[in-house]
Amino acid sequence: MDWSLVWKAAIALGALALLFGVLLAVAAEKFKVKTDPRLDELLEAVLGTNCGACGYPGCEAACNAVLKGDAAVDVCVAGGNSAVEAVARVMGVEPKQRERGVALVHCKGGLGESSPKAKYQGISSCAAAELIAGGGKACRYGCLGLGTCKDVCPVNAIVIDEDHRRWVNREKCTGCGLCVDACPRHLIQVVPRDQEVLVVCNSRDKGSKARRVCSVCCTACQKCVKACDFDAIYMDQNRAWIDYEKCTQCGKCIDVCPTNVIVRVVPTRRKREKVAASV
Repeated sequence: MDWSLVWKAAIALGALALLFGVLLAVAAEKFKVKTDPRLDELLEAVLGTNCGACGYPGCEAACNAVLKGDAAVDVCVAGGNSAVEAVARVMGVEPKQRERGVALVHCKGGLGESSPKAKYQGISSCAAAELIAGGGKACRYGCLGLGTCKDVCPVNAIVIDEDHRRWVNREKCTGCGLCVDACPRHLIQVVPRDQEVLVVCNSRDKGSKARRVCSVCCTACQKCVKACDFDAIYMDQNRAWIDYEKCTQCGKCIDVCPTNVIVRVVPTRRKREKVAASV
């Protein structure tokens, strides 16, 4: 074997590798996409869950929109006011705080309050259960309690207990609305954070028909409507609704409701303590 040929081949390959390495390095430097150095800081400032609540495909896209001036500093909806302040600090502007709402589940009925019509056996998903004859709950309007809303919440503000009751931690909830879109029965609404008096039932049945399937349901008795001095409560499809702009939070409707579906919660901005309201 002629070892000189082996060495010459090795040297030639090494030279080619070095040449190509230099060419690639030059090309990378020449054609690299320059990024704003503030991008990394913005990515640290936002929630970072890529939840999509902001309307952008991910956190990086949202941060780039802020840098381009296409999005405001409050782009991170799920991050709440802390994210607004952090993004504003990076951008060197005054934070534009806005009062965000809080999620409300229009149902109080767990397994103990709402009778089952069948035993649902399947994946733990409200969307899946709804496709199979509406799951196992007798109330066709109530929460199935299997956790679809909980799974999409980027800040873990929704808890579901063993009785399939939903608990929204009002302190954690940022009002992003992802749970609203995820609920297959359209039970969740983002309401004003300072609204204390709330109706927590979605039943469209009336009277005894509603009571047969749930002990904590609106029976369309209209006692709350008659008790309100400000026309703030009205009936729509056999269930009570509150006009939050008219409501004075007096609580008269709570006192007359026979099934306790009108409740009062503690607004987090008035009483700074961790309160998980069962709504």
